[in-house]
Amino acid sequence: MRIETERLLITEFVLEMAEDVHKNSLDEDNRRFVPDEVFETVEDAKETIEFLMSQYGGTEGPLVYPILLKSDCTNVGYVQMVPLDDGIWEIGYHVAKAYTGNGYATEAVRAFLPVAVKLVGTDSVQGICLSENVASKHVLRKCGFETVFEGIGDYQGEKREVYKSVWKLS
Repeated sequence: MRIETERLLITEFVLEMAEDVHKNSLDEDNRRFVPDEVFETVEDAKETIEFLMSQYGGTEGPLVYPILLKSDCTNVGYVQMVPLDDGIWEIGYHVAKAYTGNGYATEAVRAFLPVAVKLVGTDSVQGICLSENVASKHVLRKCGFETVFEGIGDYQGEKREVYKSVWKLS
């Protein structure tokens, strides 16, 4: 996988990215909205990267790719496709706090979606986040996701106020 945008490069993980993945995962937004994606140590990040690398070349997922700045290859986050039930796929993304507010998540998701749906063989993708995650809802809407539900629902095994949306290949 190699997707280039004006400012970003979406590529495959390598083990040397473990320290950046660890650091990017520790910000308060990541802890608040996706606590299962926090890596307390570099070794934790490395183990996860090894697993993610083993998924490349297949279509079972999760399929997770780092987002790098083209200017200097700084790792600013990731974008992913995660299988749910019954052939449904969910998009996920995170841009580390130090890099938010620059449109990187929107740019990455827009570039990733058309490639990812072909890769996994689907024509629609779900976007799910906590309702209080205003930034993620904004990214999804800017990328063409249509709201399908907002209310109490399951989120990582807990009943929470969630926002669900769908993107369809046109």
